[in-house]
Amino acid sequence: MPAHVTNVTDPLDRERAHLASSRAALRAMRADAESLDIKDVTANWVNAVILQRQIEERITALADLAHTPLFFGRLDYLHAPGAEQAEGADGEQFYIGRRHVHDAVGDPMVIDWRAPVSQPFYRASKKEPMDVRLRRRFGYTGGELTAYEDEDLTDAAGGDQASRLLQSEIERPRVGPMRDIVATIQPEQDEIVRAGIGGTVCVQGAPGTGKTAVGLHRVAYLLYAHRERLARTGTLVIGPNRSFLHYIEQVLPALGELNVAQATVDDLVAHVEVRGTDSAAAARLKGDARMAEVLRRAVRAGVTMPVEPVVVVRGSRRWRVPAYEIEEMVRELLARDIRYGAAREALPQRIAHAVLVRMEEAGEAPDDRVQDAVARNAAVKAAVKTIWPAVDPAKLVLRLLSDAEFLAEHAGGVLEEDEQREILWARPARGVKSAAWSAADAVLVDEAMDLVARTPSLGHVVLDEAQDLSPMQYRAVGRRCTTGSATILGDLAQGTTPWATASWEEALAHLGKPDAAVEELTQGFRVPREVIAYASRLLPAIAPGLAEATSVREAAGDFAVREVAPEELDAAVVAACREALGREGSIGLIAADDRIAVLGGLLVAAGLPYLAPGEETSAEARLTLAPASLAKGLEYDYVVLDEPAAVVAGEPDERTGLRRLYVALTRAVSGLTVLHAEPLPERLAA
Repeated sequence: MPAHVTNVTDPLDRERAHLASSRAALRAMRADAESLDIKDVTANWVNAVILQRQIEERITALADLAHTPLFFGRLDYLHAPGAEQAEGADGEQFYIGRRHVHDAVGDPMVIDWRAPVSQPFYRASKKEPMDVRLRRRFGYTGGELTAYEDEDLTDAAGGDQASRLLQSEIERPRVGPMRDIVATIQPEQDEIVRAGIGGTVCVQGAPGTGKTAVGLHRVAYLLYAHRERLARTGTLVIGPNRSFLHYIEQVLPALGELNVAQATVDDLVAHVEVRGTDSAAAARLKGDARMAEVLRRAVRAGVTMPVEPVVVVRGSRRWRVPAYEIEEMVRELLARDIRYGAAREALPQRIAHAVLVRMEEAGEAPDDRVQDAVARNAAVKAAVKTIWPAVDPAKLVLRLLSDAEFLAEHAGGVLEEDEQREILWARPARGVKSAAWSAADAVLVDEAMDLVARTPSLGHVVLDEAQDLSPMQYRAVGRRCTTGSATILGDLAQGTTPWATASWEEALAHLGKPDAAVEELTQGFRVPREVIAYASRLLPAIAPGLAEATSVREAAGDFAVREVAPEELDAAVVAACREALGREGSIGLIAADDRIAVLGGLLVAAGLPYLAPGEETSAEARLTLAPASLAKGLEYDYVVLDEPAAVVAGEPDERTGLRRLYVALTRAVSGLTVLHAEPLPERLAA
């Protein structure tokens, strides 16, 4: 790294000067991009539009975010890296930041955190220094560099010590959407972030272990390391709901990645309008993997064997393909188990090929154009329409759910009779548009569509809160990455749907990724020690096989459990919110869904404005009123939890209720106040 500042002696002033020079260099890089003139370099208007969009994206990516540190660390190497490394020289310093910045002659001033030379910043230790002499971390207030902290990695006898600046950054109160953790990535997180693109990784992460951030940073790393490949095949982040996606949507842009799509599972399967709801039992059955076989049978049900030959007339000649020969073609296509639509397209070509064989035997010399013409012949098309009729996936699912006899015909031996009755609509729909489709029905339509025509695959998919998906939803996600890789994120203890997965092995099998590596994160960086210990009392009841999370936070956190009289609960909740607002950071009031309307009225009456989940907090609006059903994945500096017993009672069974409570208890970053009038669940009361 060239020395851009040489006449400053105070170390902190020197680093500030380098920051100023780096910001100036970034502005110059952006100005260069803004000044590009493409009028004389594009062959046509299509190329011009594409190139202009790429330039605009680069200009956006080169924005200097005033309150975001341009670099957060520095590495001083002992020796020049080996010949296989392009960068580095004896004693050279590398500033590690969110993006690469170079000066006017192309020399680097800040190295992208994803570059190989940056990796020791996250993984080097005194036991394994990775040829680093000194690691420096920087502390910022707003966008101003205010402190630094050095770690001498050559002193093996001293032992590794906790970083005060690192701890401060982890515990720093915040408002607004989720931010990146690029400055605080830990070694075990970095291993997952930098895992290769070829394999799928499943991350089991306890609350506060940073699994969501790890998944997002893995996308950013893969885009850096395999940009051309992923630009061609695409990337997608799947979250549990819109509130969650809004909360995380600024992480990747802050890292310079602007072209990653975000969606919920419902968005992926939105082929029909969802207006209805299922009972928990019906939803569980519709999400069962056995439904894939029922649909496979139903899709193929229309295929019939020919009873008459196909006769093709060309000029004065008639070419006859007997029924038994066409039947062999049909049976061979069925045995291959290819997509229904692909097989339907192949059948006329097979029949046409049989005609061409007869032409050649008669001394003619037909070519491919003749075969295509025969395949389009009216007699061939009529035969295919009868033998292998077209299938409308939505109409097929509608018939399955409306027609008891049709369902019984294809679910026999797969679903019990009482299970068939459970998933049948009480009132058959007149048509696809008027049907009261449920979310689970839409997944069935997606499965049927894939049976007819292959779903396009992306290069990489991130699936967050994956524990809540049904087997059929896993299949829907898996279809989007059949030829690509995936990062699966979740916590079995936070499974809050009646169909939540029992094990990652089972989930990965449904995804079509049975060989994925399963990594477990148990070190909590966000949830205070006392809070995670309290919530972990529920683990034996909700996820007995999971290890209890341990917090690395030095601060224990503010934690209180208060019992109040029933008539005093509402006032106590408002008072706790007012008290929390007296501190710095975001505040979340979490309650059972049925309590939200009441609590909203109380907050308004008390003059405490509040936001809905997903709405961006600010210095002026820091309080969010969150129903327990939407709290998953969100974090607040201080949480007020209203009536735990009501949260549990709001779910269809006790285990799901206790899991929902576990989620609510672990949303706090700095402090948690639990208020209750009813008795606490047994394991919390102990």
